Amino acid sequence: MVPTGTYGSWPSPIGAELAASHDGHPEYVGVIGDEVWWTAPRPTEGGRRALVRRRADGGEESVLPAPWNVRSRVIEYGGQPWAGAQRAVGGPLVVFVHFPDQRLYAYEPDAPGAAPRPLTPVSAVGGGLRWADPQLRMDRGAAGEVWCVLEEFTGEGPTDVRRVIAAVPLDGSAAGDRAAVTELSDGAHRFVTGPRVSPDGRRVAWIAWDHPRMPWDGTEVILADVADDGTFQEPRRLLGGPDESVAQVDWTADGQLLFSSDRTGWWNLYRADTHGETVALCSRDEEFGGPLWKTGLRWFHPLDNGLVAVIHGSGSTTLGILDPASCEVVDSAGPWTEWAPTLAVHGSRVVGVAASPRSAYEVMELDTRTGRTRVIGSAHDDPVDPSFYPEPQIRVFTGPDGRETHAHIYPPHNPGRVAPADELPPYVVWAHGGPTQRAPLVLDLEIAYFTSRGIGVAEVNYGGSTGYGREYRNRLREQWGVVDVEDCAAVAVALAEEGTADRRRLAIRGGSAGGWTAAASLAATDVYACGTVIYPILDLAAWATGETHDFESRYLESLVGPLPAYADRYRDRSPAHRADRITAPFLLLQGLDDVICPPVQCERFLERMAGRGVPHAYIAFEGEGHGFRRAETMARALEAELSLYVQAFGIDRGDVPPLEFAT
Repeated sequence: MVPTGTYGSWPSPIGAELAASHDGHPEYVGVIGDEVWWTAPRPTEGGRRALVRRRADGGEESVLPAPWNVRSRVIEYGGQPWAGAQRAVGGPLVVFVHFPDQRLYAYEPDAPGAAPRPLTPVSAVGGGLRWADPQLRMDRGAAGEVWCVLEEFTGEGPTDVRRVIAAVPLDGSAAGDRAAVTELSDGAHRFVTGPRVSPDGRRVAWIAWDHPRMPWDGTEVILADVADDGTFQEPRRLLGGPDESVAQVDWTADGQLLFSSDRTGWWNLYRADTHGETVALCSRDEEFGGPLWKTGLRWFHPLDNGLVAVIHGSGSTTLGILDPASCEVVDSAGPWTEWAPTLAVHGSRVVGVAASPRSAYEVMELDTRTGRTRVIGSAHDDPVDPSFYPEPQIRVFTGPDGRETHAHIYPPHNPGRVAPADELPPYVVWAHGGPTQRAPLVLDLEIAYFTSRGIGVAEVNYGGSTGYGREYRNRLREQWGVVDVEDCAAVAVALAEEGTADRRRLAIRGGSAGGWTAAASLAATDVYACGTVIYPILDLAAWATGETHDFESRYLESLVGPLPAYADRYRDRSPAHRADRITAPFLLLQGLDDVICPPVQCERFLERMAGRGVPHAYIAFEGEGHGFRRAETMARALEAELSLYVQAFGIDRGDVPPLEFAT
């Protein structure tokens, strides 16, 4: 007989250190010669990103040892940090961004005694020089060039920055000389993606946009001619605009330009000629694109035979092969419910990264000749008996004004325990970051950490989330701190009213924009018994006037409204100005190196909470920025979060050290 135990008290083999060591997933796949390469997280190695190659014999190896960290800081969220090419003699050549100094380096991993050599200089101005989305151009100059995004700080302020497409010589002549870097684009736009060069090398296209728009609001596709000397001539807007988001652009093997646009309310795939005349390739009420939070994301990739690999779906995603002639999409078979926006193609092979509710993200290969999909890298290996994993439910709830709200519900689950028949479980509502983003339906050991102990999790894709079309996304326009709060509360209350959750033991948690929603929920509702607030925005006005980075510095104009016209709204919605309304205990977690949501926001908020008699704990982590990456940090954060719920929900556990609360 399975023993009985109260919810939250169940023993679990999924410890905080185990969950932390499996955090993160592979990104930025590419092909060099016949080998597949990608970046992979290393939480136990200081949180660095390793560059990994799959050898011809099927084995994997890290190309660069610690402490090399392949990660870009362009727009702070980064982007494609590496590129590679197979040389005729000497093996592969790799160019990558090293996170600590943000310089571009060149490396020949198969050359005896080779070491990475810098290609770009260091700048002492502001945030320095940063690089992303590199494209190797071996046909340029004696040694070749790298064409990529250059982000250059011109002053000490976070918005003292410019971005252009630039060419960096591969001979190293720019390593100590900024003047050796050639600017290819004209700097007419605040934001640019990396260049996509036509197969004949005569044209180049990229995506650009300007403040106050975010890339999911409106972008433009810029087309230019490539002169014999490699410079871009006559750049011109080809398509897009302030109300059309183009998420990706690329060329087919025969020189046709493809792009993903939400002009119909969904990111769909189109073809354009050089005059901007367009043809829809596949019109569906689902997404063939997504929010451009990083440069170099790929939702589609043309194949040499005219077909197009596409990542598409609504609420979840799958990998398919689109025939532009018939508009038919044939999806790959398998259990995967989420494909990350990264694709590479080699002949008839398509490489991507996918996960499912029973497996973490893995590097996948689809053979389009046979239709077979297989794991080829970062293979999922169950660290515990998978019977401890939660079984998610895809649900749609009804919120205020009858609006639909999407959510993933993860009930408590443990094969070694059952709960008393008369007890309902506690639940934690998870608000995702972004907020223009969504929670994917995949195995997450952090979720399993709680569900296997008897605490349910509800991931809410509140109004404003991506994956459900532009209309759903636009629900959050000028309503941030209202719609997200209401939708999360509606899901929590519905779970209680239907008898799924204990109404007295509901919590909310979130990081970044989700941290805002968690804090705003504690200030605006009485739904929750406690909350976990992770590297949050807490003071809208301060965040909008200098306390964040350039990329999101005017994001609030669409989420809340432009200043100074809506100054009252900024104040009235901010948890920092509503501290007197918070009565539930909370845990606040913050990285001290965070430049997106800086610790000063937490510090001011805590000053206003001091002496109010509300139990709260604050844990700040040195060396962590926006998004915890070190295993020891993530483990400590998980343990502290569990301790909050144990104390707030009255759970009897002797293995959880109590949080020390201030009041």
